[in-house]
Amino acid sequence: MEGVSSRKDMKHSLIDWRGIWLLVVCLVTAGLPLSVVVVQAQSLDCVIEPNAVVDVGSDVEGVLDKVLVEHGDLVRQGQPIAQLESSLQEVAVRIATIQSENDSIIQTNQARVDFGTRRLARTKELYESEISSLSELDEAETSKLLAELDLEEAKKAKQVAQLDLELAQAELALRTIVSPISGVVMERFHSVGELVSRTPIMKLAQIDPLRVEVFVPVSLVGKVQVGMVGEVQLEVPAGGAHHTATVTVVDHVADAVSGTSGIRLSLPNPDNRLQAGLKCRIQFRIP
Repeated sequence: MEGVSSRKDMKHSLIDWRGIWLLVVCLVTAGLPLSVVVVQAQSLDCVIEPNAVVDVGSDVEGVLDKVLVEHGDLVRQGQPIAQLESSLQEVAVRIATIQSENDSIIQTNQARVDFGTRRLARTKELYESEISSLSELDEAETSKLLAELDLEEAKKAKQVAQLDLELAQAELALRTIVSPISGVVMERFHSVGELVSRTPIMKLAQIDPLRVEVFVPVSLVGKVQVGMVGEVQLEVPAGGAHHTATVTVVDHVADAVSGTSGIRLSLPNPDNRLQAGLKCRIQFRIP
């Protein structure tokens, strides 16, 4: 069998070299420089992984009331995926809402300010006509000033009540766990009724784009650069035989033992047709 495989490999190699020599002869005949089309192509082993894997938990302690997604479900960024028991927080929001909407104290003090303004004006007229005494004028001015101070305090209390409402709403919002990424649910760690104490509730994976990891020989270091395109062929074909990925990261430190350097590529997966965790082959065409 090894002999048959060797003969097949040699046959394919001869066919490739015949094609290359035929191309060279044609270019020389046409007077074109060979560097225009001569490329280096090498197929390397690679693996496709999720672009990100996130353990999603809760910022606060509580009892898990609802789980809104299951294993394998697709989720969007910002989508609610779980809910903690929140009856106390809901009551706190209603109380804070009533307090923030209560304007009676402000209206009462505004009426006192208006009355004090009218009273002061009348007292000044009487004082100028020498009908009212200086003490009565001073009393009217003081009464108006105190009413203005009470009105200002009522307005600040209204602002504090509004902030209390925002705080209550924020505490209620913490009881709803939302997805930080768009992806797929990989694993669920808790069930309804369990106590959650800042521990992961589920694991999510971002699969658009996918991440392609490949180790290239050090001979290609400096030739494979960020922005270069690679042709990816999956071990289990899906969504087409070949896919195009773009180099996003090139390691600047090589592994002396294996004589390789790490390369990372981004593989678009808008329809989520491609699976992460598959082996693949990748080919770079380097001028």
